[in-house]
Amino acid sequence: MVKTIRDLGGKCYAWEADLADHDNIPRLFDRAENKFGHIAILVNNAAHDKCDTFIPQSELRKNPLFVDEYPMNTITACSHDEHFAVNSRAVAIMMVEFARRHIERKAKWGRIINISTDGARGHASNTSYGASKYAVESYTRAAAIELGPYGITVNVISPGAVQTGWMPAKVEKSLTEIYPLRRIGTPEDIANAMLFFASQQADWITGQVLYVGGGNRM
Repeated sequence: MVKTIRDLGGKCYAWEADLADHDNIPRLFDRAENKFGHIAILVNNAAHDKCDTFIPQSELRKNPLFVDEYPMNTITACSHDEHFAVNSRAVAIMMVEFARRHIERKAKWGRIINISTDGARGHASNTSYGASKYAVESYTRAAAIELGPYGITVNVISPGAVQTGWMPAKVEKSLTEIYPLRRIGTPEDIANAMLFFASQQADWITGQVLYVGGGNRM
């Protein structure tokens, strides 16, 4: 992806970081600012996802369950915390760091775009992931109210199933048959929604959840 962007004439850098370690967040901002200058747009797209369930492990051993060919396990304190550390806490700290820098330099225009999932309201068989993304939607609404006076809009994109290489062909086919637009998503579908929220056309939109999922959720 970095090479593709550069080949097209864009300026792009990538750094690997574990967002469960909150000390990495100011480091990421420092690196980005050293390369690009002040940050005006923040997209929180990182995620941790391992399928878990309320069904006891003893029951799962008798009848193993799989989600899209991925094994499912009972929720544990560890599985819960792993999801919320990256999907919720890191998003909150990223927004805090963005807001602090924005306000200190007396900026007037900023964008925060958070990525959820259209299963966030209640994601059976992927429970911790869904719940951690639902927390992001709550953070978004609160941040929209608090940061609006500083010129920052805060919105959510809630994707349906997007094929990024993880989805087996039979799963893609079955979802295609039930999605109203009769196809699943592409990365470009989500990127187009990001471009809208980052644009001046979205100047008077904040605290909103935009479902980008071919009509899977309305």
